[in-house]
Amino acid sequence: MTLTPEQLAEIEAQRSETSPTLRATAPGMEAHLYTAHPVLDHGLVRVIDYMGDDSAITQAARVSYGRGTKAVSDDSGLIRYLMRHWHSTPFEMCEVKFHVKLPVFVARQWIRHRTANVNEYSARYSILDREFYIPAPEHLAAQSRVNNQGRGEVLQGAEAARVLDLLREDAMRSYDHYEDMLTPDADAGKLGLARELARMNLPANVYTQWYWKIDLHNLFHFLRLRADTHAQYEIRAYAEAMCAIVKDWVPLAYAAFEDYRLGGVTLSGRAVEVLKRRLAGEAVTQETSGMSKGEWREFAAVWG
Repeated sequence: MTLTPEQLAEIEAQRSETSPTLRATAPGMEAHLYTAHPVLDHGLVRVIDYMGDDSAITQAARVSYGRGTKAVSDDSGLIRYLMRHWHSTPFEMCEVKFHVKLPVFVARQWIRHRTANVNEYSARYSILDREFYIPAPEHLAAQSRVNNQGRGEVLQGAEAARVLDLLREDAMRSYDHYEDMLTPDADAGKLGLARELARMNLPANVYTQWYWKIDLHNLFHFLRLRADTHAQYEIRAYAEAMCAIVKDWVPLAYAAFEDYRLGGVTLSGRAVEVLKRRLAGEAVTQETSGMSKGEWREFAAVWG
């Protein structure tokens, strides 16, 4: 990760300023405020602002359900109950705003999560930096033979070196042309191309930045999908960095999320019936299960 002297000075100034407040604060999140957490080669995640903590979740739930929650006496138990039963509104009482620096191709995958407020760095008004994501050798892999959306065997030796050279050369050549198109030269009769047009020549591994604000319920949904081992490595790296931040922010809610979402499995009605039949001693196969081959493969991966 690379930050300009101006960015470092801004972060230091933000971290050095304090002001009294009557609102609830989370000590774990206070430690993360404005701190840049490196991701990939030039990327970062940092918290700009947040609202709420674990108590905001339980407070909202108790206002909503009133006396009905008296059987759940402690905050941890209530939060686990809410997570277990897929309640959403109490978790929406917490919000966080991130500053994220990420490759454009990761941003285009990320933006499919439409439940956040986003403001992205505009290449119509500003010039993008000469920064590109180049995968580390261990993340340079061939297309999977069994998963159309995934990676397979890691490239080795000369092939890996050739691909990395192509990625670097193409990125640098594209940026050279980007700069050339932008630059006016009166002696050569060049007006310089408008920024909003010149940007179209840049590759998808160029870095962009945005502010991304989201509530905790929808953030958990994002993390459940993107911190999963099946997610693309590059977006998963960001999700894992955010998981560490959220764990410090709302430890009770994150523990429930980790247990019920990241570490849990949702069973279909057919899967429940198969488990019941197995527990009764019946030998169930894919053909007798009523499941498709894909469903059976996923079921067998967890239950054997």
